[in-house]
Formats: sequence, C-alpha cells, structure tokens
Amino acid sequence: KIYFCHAYSAWERGSNENFNKLLREFIPKGISLHHFTDEEVIEATKSINLRVREVNDYQSAEEIYQKMKN
Repeated sequence: KIYFCHAYSAWERGSNENFNKLLREFIPKGISLHHFTDEEVIEATKSINLRVREVNDYQSAEEIYQKMKN
C-alpha cells in the first residue's frame, strides 16, 4: 500500500520521523552530506540498519532483509 501524508504533518509519518531522528545522531540537521566521506555515510547506514526496532518486532532491518532474501 502507498500512503500519502500532508506537508508539515510529522504525526502522519511516524516511522519516517523516527528514521530522521536516528540519522541525526550521525549527520546533524543542516549539515551537507558533502562534509562526510563515503565511508562515514556507509558506517552510519550500517549502524542504523543493524539497530533493532520495536516496530520490526525487535529485529533489525538487516535481519528482515536477510530473511526475505533467502
């Protein structure tokens, strides 16, 4: 399914807002990605994807991906 949200309605995009919060631990708001090396961005992505989340029944995105791939 595809869901459409209204602009400036963060409460309609809960998981998206949660991801943004996780991303801000590594890349502060207002800072361009040009300030980071490819390796730093890859490490931040890996760290986020390996984090277990309640919304995923306490599995990481990587675990879910591996299960779907096999």
